[in-house]
Amino acid sequence: MRYIVIFEEGQEMIPVRKALEPAHLALLDQHRAEIPMAGGLRDEHGGPYLGGLWVFEVASRQRAVELIEADPYYQANPRKYRLLAWGKALPQFQVLM
Repeated sequence: MRYIVIFEEGQEMIPVRKALEPAHLALLDQHRAEIPMAGGLRDEHGGPYLGGLWVFEVASRQRAVELIEADPYYQANPRKYRLLAWGKALPQFQVLM
């Protein structure tokens, strides 16, 4: 099942990101099959992070929650998130970003 999560964060995440980025990226790498795309969100390129977005291919919504809550960023500072089911338009076309 495909889901997306949108994380929201503020200034409190700056030290968390600095300290835990390697562990966060390791989690994403370890779960590439279930989180094929992830990245930070900003108002503009080079600006401060305002949150993040992940795309999931998981067996269930509960599995997506498990992955979110296993993230070192989330464990250090449970940031607000919105988890949504997502269906891609024109599913017959594969997209590489």
